[in-house]
Amino acid sequence: MSIAEIKNKERVINELMSFIRKVLVEPEICETALKIAREHINDDNAAVVIADELSSVTNIKIPLEHSEADRLFLEVLIDVIKDEKALY
Repeated sequence: MSIAEIKNKERVINELMSFIRKVLVEPEICETALKIAREHINDDNAAVVIADELSSVTNIKIPLEHSEADRLFLEVLIDVIKDEKALY
């Protein structure tokens, strides 16, 4: 693994840790994120729509160009909603 790859992985981990901190300080972010994901799970470009709305209504700011950490978060969020729907 190259130094650049290691630094990128560290950056992703740090970004995810910052996000987790925000959610722990403001737990309503979690419910808001799930609500938004439920509403837009079937939209074209669901991840982009979810990220845009989440950025507009919370202090979680996901830029137009998603980082690897942003993509991981959105992927997990969408997977949680898919799992939730599979239970019904």
